[in-house]
Amino acid sequence: MVLVTKVTKMLGIRHPIIQGGMQYVGTAEMASAVSNAGALGMITALTQPTPQALREEIRRCRTMTKNPFGVNLTFLPAIVPPPYEEYTQTIIDEGIKVVETAGNNPGKYIKMFKDAGVIVIHKCTAIRHAKSAQRLGVDILSIDGFECAGHPGEDDITALILLAKSASVLNIPYVASGGFGDGRGLAAALALGAQGVNMGTRFMCTQEAPIHNNIKEAIVKADERSTTLVFRPFRNTSRIFKNSVAVEVNSRERKPDVQFEDVRELVAGARGRQVYTTGDPEFGVWTAGQVVGIINDIPTCDVLVSRMVADAEKTINNLHSLIAPQSKL
Repeated sequence: MVLVTKVTKMLGIRHPIIQGGMQYVGTAEMASAVSNAGALGMITALTQPTPQALREEIRRCRTMTKNPFGVNLTFLPAIVPPPYEEYTQTIIDEGIKVVETAGNNPGKYIKMFKDAGVIVIHKCTAIRHAKSAQRLGVDILSIDGFECAGHPGEDDITALILLAKSASVLNIPYVASGGFGDGRGLAAALALGAQGVNMGTRFMCTQEAPIHNNIKEAIVKADERSTTLVFRPFRNTSRIFKNSVAVEVNSRERKPDVQFEDVRELVAGARGRQVYTTGDPEFGVWTAGQVVGIINDIPTCDVLVSRMVADAEKTINNLHSLIAPQSKL
């Protein structure tokens, strides 16, 4: 049996599971493994240093899977922003059919994608943002709860509330993101009106994820308290793994009149990237969601996806057993 939803039909995938964009993790190896498992893999555009490098990564991924895959493009404020228009045009020119967007002021790029016939999944951490994206013409929304890795927004609203409200106020399909990593979660997301789930941290902890095995082992050893929030004073909140560097960042952020310069050297992206290559989980900051609390193994993507779907089906069938005719009460 398979779970058929609006999202599986729209994206041409077997299972209602999407791999979220992950900086330094969303490579051709990761995306192709997820897509080969019947879910939707995602290349992270900005992991590639130039639009040309992205073009080459997309072409490399096509040699590794015949199944659909997408590209994530996240728009973040920067002193010297990446050439977003060039990245967007490269994605279009390479014939990518599905894009995941996230971040600030995506309207110009969403229009470029839509004009080219690309299906746009936009990630939102608030209902008001989801409504705005819906007005911009996106096709699918990824509703990101407070549990998520990376940027959970500033409202601190969990997935349970966001998903339930989405069912009442949104007019387009949405998937659930933040805190999902097993079949029970997939079944719960479907019950809350979502058409699938989006996962990042859970896919980091698979055999094919292109990061050092020490980091995967750190995720397995972690529990639901093993993440922390940083950058709150700067209203750019991010959820990261709670290591010694993260604790020091939090300590400095508690000082009055803290400035970003006070933590800059601790949170440098270069240090975070080396975590994944050297395998030292204490070397820098790295993103992880609260879902680490339910990750207990390092399976292949195929085993993970198949197990999730089977467990979701079992959970749904078990719920059916709770329904009984009144005459039997």
